[in-house]
Amino acid sequence: MIKKIALLIGFALLAGSLKAQIAVGKFGSGIKLMAEDSSYYMKIGLRFQNLITADWSLEDESEGYAGDFEANAMVRRSRLKFDGWALNKRLRYKVELSLSNRDNGGGNIDEFGNAANIILDAAISYKFYKNFSVKFGQAKLAGNRERVISSGDLQFVDRSRLNSRFTLDRDVFLQLSNSQTFGEDFILRAMASMGLGEGKNQIDGYHDGFDYTYRIEVLPFGIFQSKGDYVGSSIEREQKPKLSLGITFDNNRNAIRERGQRGNFIVDSNGEYFGKDLNSWFVDLMFKYEGFSLMGEWVDRSTGDKDPLVFDPEAIQIGQFHTGSALNLALGFLFENNIELALRYTGINADASTDEAHYTLGLNKFFVGHKLKLQTDFSLINREEAQNSALWRTQVEIHF
Repeated sequence: MIKKIALLIGFALLAGSLKAQIAVGKFGSGIKLMAEDSSYYMKIGLRFQNLITADWSLEDESEGYAGDFEANAMVRRSRLKFDGWALNKRLRYKVELSLSNRDNGGGNIDEFGNAANIILDAAISYKFYKNFSVKFGQAKLAGNRERVISSGDLQFVDRSRLNSRFTLDRDVFLQLSNSQTFGEDFILRAMASMGLGEGKNQIDGYHDGFDYTYRIEVLPFGIFQSKGDYVGSSIEREQKPKLSLGITFDNNRNAIRERGQRGNFIVDSNGEYFGKDLNSWFVDLMFKYEGFSLMGEWVDRSTGDKDPLVFDPEAIQIGQFHTGSALNLALGFLFENNIELALRYTGINADASTDEAHYTLGLNKFFVGHKLKLQTDFSLINREEAQNSALWRTQVEIHF
């Protein structure tokens, strides 16, 4: 599969060199192609993350004893991204492919056609009237801010526990969005979408309910530099305070996966799906000023009947939705030498599983912003009525 993708890119570049203009800008800006007749524009990007991890349990903290040590090294992510416009700049598209086996998942599951989830994004958007846009395809839903931030622009090695348990993630959907500016700086954004509700690359179709997502964002002090409200760390060093506040409500009707768009499909021994309505509220913020950054998120998720457990007609438990609430706070300061110190707290209050608290200290060195960086972080993880543990990670990322 990777060989086929490489050949496809090679042919695309060869064809582009014959009939299009090719521009290779500074490091991290990708390869840019413009049709000879200016009928389309494409930017091609490649990036990967190499990761080392180590984790161990803290069985007796009073004695400082550590056991069950595990370590790993892997290509955490490897991505190909194509984006641009067709015919005119009002019609835009994005395609993103996942190449590493740790990243794409899928595999032997009927709902995914027994194939890896290589396609992450495949969506088009059209700005049809003033600041109104419509978007259709597979992409990230407008859920928690940390999830919408690209994995290549994260402040820490990876996203928080709040995200892994409660994110809306990607789906196939139709979305309407609008942005309005009042006065000189006050910006209001609104978006609403309807999707299948079962996540990316799911080919099994409709399951007696769609997913509805609504989000509003307020930027009282104007836009961030380089879309910094969706970029971790204060890379651009805002000269004036910038703030973005967001709130999202998602109603996933008859959700049949334990985490909505993610997790195991809930089926009985006969292969029959069982679902419940899943309601999620997200409130988040991003604040930046000079080298300082602060991101906060809160989520609350519940089923329509307030019971996360799922039983088949014989009263046998066959699944459990991940419900409850969580808080995630991350702050950092980027020094003039482009070294950043960052702290993160994540607290999980689960309805029917273990409560958790994660305390993370991060250290980053940005050589070319997020395009070339070295990150390391250390976490202490406290679990209620379970073993506490520690996690250390180091990751290097390069983005052409």
